[in-house]
Amino acid sequence: MSLEDTLHARSETKCELCGAPENLAAYEVASDSEASAETCALLCETCRTQIENADTTDVHHWHCLNESMWSQVPSVQVLAWRMLTRLSAEPWARDLLDTLYLDEETLAWAQAGIEESSPEAPSDHRDSNGAALAAGDTVTLIKDLNVKGTSFTAKRGTAVRNISLVPDNSEHIEGRINGQQIVILTKFVKKSA
Repeated sequence: MSLEDTLHARSETKCELCGAPENLAAYEVASDSEASAETCALLCETCRTQIENADTTDVHHWHCLNESMWSQVPSVQVLAWRMLTRLSAEPWARDLLDTLYLDEETLAWAQAGIEESSPEAPSDHRDSNGAALAAGDTVTLIKDLNVKGTSFTAKRGTAVRNISLVPDNSEHIEGRINGQQIVILTKFVKKSA
């Protein structure tokens, strides 16, 4: 059975991200291994075009990730994580990214693809110890923080998973604590190993 036939059988001849039934083709998710059903996904032309060219991204098209991010196929999980990370300026995408769980190996694969495809300069976001921070990192609070606009205090030692970087301010990151998306000063966090 060919690679395309295997992907068609696995996906029931639908795009594995948005469910579209036409213009389908195998899409290789960058990995260290040779192209196989495990490293590829069956995608429609719309998804392929928008993944390859960020300028063509239609935010509304990607609401489909609400369902496809729960796929049991690692290559589909990686693509969903990367697109949600790209769209993390959208509140709905950040919420989905916060709920998406990837095992360590799959997360490393997803993050490696983001780093390879990002031509921008490295982030100037640094934690209290000077360690570079990246979107998706987990950080720990190093002091109690009063959260403005809420009635709670974020306690020292609280882990903040899947952070977002504030693009225009290297001293700010965003993360979710007690269900609230908040801005945190980088000098009050340390990167978790």
